[in-house]
Amino acid sequence: MALGGGDDQLPGLGLGAKSVIVALSMYGLLPIVRNTIVGLREVDPAIVESAQGMGMGRATRLWRIELPLAWPVVITGVRVATLLLIGIAAIGAYINGPGLGEPIFGANVGSAAALNQVLSGTLGVIVLAVLFDLVYVAIFRITTSKGLR
Repeated sequence: MALGGGDDQLPGLGLGAKSVIVALSMYGLLPIVRNTIVGLREVDPAIVESAQGMGMGRATRLWRIELPLAWPVVITGVRVATLLLIGIAAIGAYINGPGLGEPIFGANVGSAAALNQVLSGTLGVIVLAVLFDLVYVAIFRITTSKGLR
């Protein structure tokens, strides 16, 4: 059964790189935007009011007061989004797109090496996720003051 237009394509995008990139981009925005909003809302209103009383404009308050105080929550959203996208990017190979799952979905099921291919692809995704997680832990420690940790 055809997905769209009778030629086995998703409407407007088709199967392949475009649909994988659009899907991953849209899926990754939710934790980033949500954590950014939550982080900005958790900034103490008294601090924002005192900055306003000192004559800071809205943009200055945002960049110098609110974002640094919300940074731990924002970077956590980026970290979560990255790890989710690494896991989901493995599925991109299933729809003929670029993805981390090419060794997983490209394995010849009947061959003796199929299990090795699937396990190596899965292990690759896991190692990549752990490495990115460690990078974000390092970024968090470098960019967040000790008082906010």
